[in-house]
Amino acid sequence: MQRILKRFFDITSATITILVISPLLILIAVLIKTTSAGPVLFAQERVGKNGKLFRIYKFRSMIENAHRLGAGLYMDGENDSRITKVGKFLRKTSLDELPELFNVLKGEMSFVGPRPTLKYQVDKYSELQLRRLDILPGITGWAQINGRNEIPWSKRIELDIWYIDNYSLWLDIKILILTLPSVLSSRGISHQQNENDVDDL
Repeated sequence: MQRILKRFFDITSATITILVISPLLILIAVLIKTTSAGPVLFAQERVGKNGKLFRIYKFRSMIENAHRLGAGLYMDGENDSRITKVGKFLRKTSLDELPELFNVLKGEMSFVGPRPTLKYQVDKYSELQLRRLDILPGITGWAQINGRNEIPWSKRIELDIWYIDNYSLWLDIKILILTLPSVLSSRGISHQQNENDVDDL
């Protein structure tokens, strides 16, 4: 029953949020398109519930064909020359994540859950770590409000599994409430690695 309520909450909240922030979505799209070459959206294959692959959507924050410039040569935090000026702001404020609302509507993601990761990472999971694929991945999650990129990947997985074992709708609401101050303060956000994204892969 709780999972049904969770899906109903996701659909209702995502629909309302998209309608309310549609002027902001349009503004961001215009800024991206007019300040750098390339598409407005960045899509990347991620692993979802039960190992099903899907394409996650984000606002593009890097220059076109960024992956061809050599990841190791440019990954120096805020000075990463592949990240556009608009992209730096989007990442700092997490506004680049807003298109994931459409992933929520499609049933590929939830508002709250483990962050979706890349297949090569999942291929290295232990049997215990694979449990984080038992539910839909989320825009935010228990790990995101408890350190985000400031904590080791193994610890984030532990927090994700704790969330799965202790899931309730009220816990989701708590996480969503606590996500706002975390985003506003940019706590735990790394410009060097933004949830494993390299635009235009």
